[in-house]
Amino acid sequence: MPPARACAVADVPTPGALQVELPGPDGASVAVAVVRESDGTLHAISDTCSHQAVSLAEGEVEDGRIECWLHGSQFDLRTGHPDSLPAVVPVAVYPLTVDGADVLVDVSAPITTAPEGA
Repeated sequence: MPPARACAVADVPTPGALQVELPGPDGASVAVAVVRESDGTLHAISDTCSHQAVSLAEGEVEDGRIECWLHGSQFDLRTGHPDSLPAVVPVAVYPLTVDGADVLVDVSAPITTAPEGA
C-alpha cells in the first residue's frame, strides 16, 4: 500500500497538529495527527491517546512532544512513547514524506507501533 496524501504542508500549524483520516491496510480509517514542531519538522503519529482515546491533534506541541489535552500525558513525536503519566502505552508513529506541497503518510508501515489492543 503506497503512502496516502494526508494534507497540504501549509495546512499544518507551526507549531501544532492537524487530524486526518487515512485508509488503513484493512480498509478501515486510521486517525493520524500530522504534527509540525516550531522548527518546521513534520511527524505523523496515531491521533488517539493511548490513555483515554481522545484526539492528540488538539494538544500542545513543544520540544519534540505532543501533549494530550485531557490529562496531560506527553508523547515523543519520534518514538510514540509517553514521557509522562497517566499514559503508559506508546502510540504508533508513521513514515511521513513531503512531495512538493503535499504531506504523504504510510499507515501500512508504522515506524513504531502500539502494542496489540492499545
